[in-house]
Amino acid sequence: MAAATYFLLIILLSLSCEASKILVVVTMPSRSHGNLGNGVVRELLKGGHEVTYIRIFEYKNPPPNLRQIDVSSNIDLMPKGIMNIKKIMDKDVAANDHITVKMMMLELATKTIEHQNVKKLLEDPSEHFDLVIVDWMLADVPAGLATVFGCPLVWLSPMEVNSLDISLIDGAPHLAYSTGAFSSNMPPFNFLQRAQELWTRIKARYYELKHFDRMELDAYERLIVPYVEKRGRQAPSFYDVRYNASLILGNSHVSMGQALALPQNYKPIGGYHIDEDVKPLPEDLENIMMSAKNGVIYFSMGSHLKSKDWPEKVKRDLLNMFGQLKHTVLWKFEEDLPNLPKNVHILKWAPQASILSHPKCVLFITHGGLLSTTETIHYGVPIIGIPAFGDQFINVKRAINKGFALEVKLSYTVAADLKAAIEEILHNPKYRQKVKELSFIYHDRIAKPGEELLHWVHHVINTNGAPHLRSPALHIPLYQRLYLDLLGLISVVILLFFILLRVLCKLLCSKKQKDTKVKAVGKKLAKLN
Repeated sequence: MAAATYFLLIILLSLSCEASKILVVVTMPSRSHGNLGNGVVRELLKGGHEVTYIRIFEYKNPPPNLRQIDVSSNIDLMPKGIMNIKKIMDKDVAANDHITVKMMMLELATKTIEHQNVKKLLEDPSEHFDLVIVDWMLADVPAGLATVFGCPLVWLSPMEVNSLDISLIDGAPHLAYSTGAFSSNMPPFNFLQRAQELWTRIKARYYELKHFDRMELDAYERLIVPYVEKRGRQAPSFYDVRYNASLILGNSHVSMGQALALPQNYKPIGGYHIDEDVKPLPEDLENIMMSAKNGVIYFSMGSHLKSKDWPEKVKRDLLNMFGQLKHTVLWKFEEDLPNLPKNVHILKWAPQASILSHPKCVLFITHGGLLSTTETIHYGVPIIGIPAFGDQFINVKRAINKGFALEVKLSYTVAADLKAAIEEILHNPKYRQKVKELSFIYHDRIAKPGEELLHWVHHVINTNGAPHLRSPALHIPLYQRLYLDLLGLISVVILLFFILLRVLCKLLCSKKQKDTKVKAVGKKLAKLN
């Protein structure tokens, strides 16, 4: 009887929830982006929605209300060697060049829309969605997917707050105290850093105007407009499409980033990718951690950077250095290593959340990706960052600035530098104390990040795109924002005033000269008489 009552209650609750059809799009062939996309999908499925997921990596054990569209061939579009540790150390690749990254992201976006599996979705007139959520990575063309289906658009930002994503929904934050997506400077800036930030953005904007805006417009007209017209609607301008987002759901939080003024439709929900249900460790790994008398150091360079690509000498130096520690070391490594010290254990696959949440974990050595940085604050573990590309540099600098991290350069002396950093962090309690303070701030929210994500998704759908949250700044030209028209008017008035003053002066001087001449003539006549 109780079971029947429970079942009936489930049915009634499901009927009371209005399910929506939502399209989630992740084009970046990166495990971290896949984790962010999976986090969104997981929360939407919890909310009872019907989800279509354009993805690179498979969502395991999908429920009936999830449809997956495979675009895993995007992996083949990644330049070979761009994420190779040795090549980055030797400066053989430009892994952090904005122009290179932009070109790569634009190709990934266009190839996703051109993918045969996606084309089937777009060509079917019976397909419709109530919302499109797109993982934004420098390319704006995927915004057109929401235009095809005539529904609201939500951007999913994988980075901390930066000028690029804010510019999609509002005026860009002032560059005197905000950074670009790939900056390595940390505000407050000194004079040189302000000059660098200004030059970087001027250069990026130049390339946008000269090359990328035209490329994106061409891609929009070629890949999106025909599908909109096929559905009997006139396609809007690309400007209206790229700036039509209802919200940005940002993988950010003030405990990790900066306390910047944000527009109403930027929602910081950093940490939503973390599953609250932490899975237990495998038995062998649990035994290793529990037997670590002095605690465990966990070392991982993420999913893209492979530890097997460290130069051979650096591998040996790292093993020798780890072997001198009294702590147990778990090293995420993609192949077997011979002659391991007794305290070093190789993990070809590492359940990162389960390791970081374990009470024996005392330090995380990381590349500084935002997901890893978020997880360290979530679980309260200090870090040593070895950044290599992208936003890793600024993530590590923020962590240092907040007091729970040290940085070690990616170099051939990394082992010696790492040993000094390990000694400092593990023997100075201030780092662990600070990360515990930040962990409290991170968790002290009005709602969990996944719940907030679901709330704002519902809000956008239920308010027909949440137009009330949109900033008027997008419709104000730059010259008006900078009051250049007013400055021009004042300049003209001042110029006219000086011209008039000059004319009056000339007239007065001319009259004075005339009067002087008349007086002189009068004096001469008087003398003659």
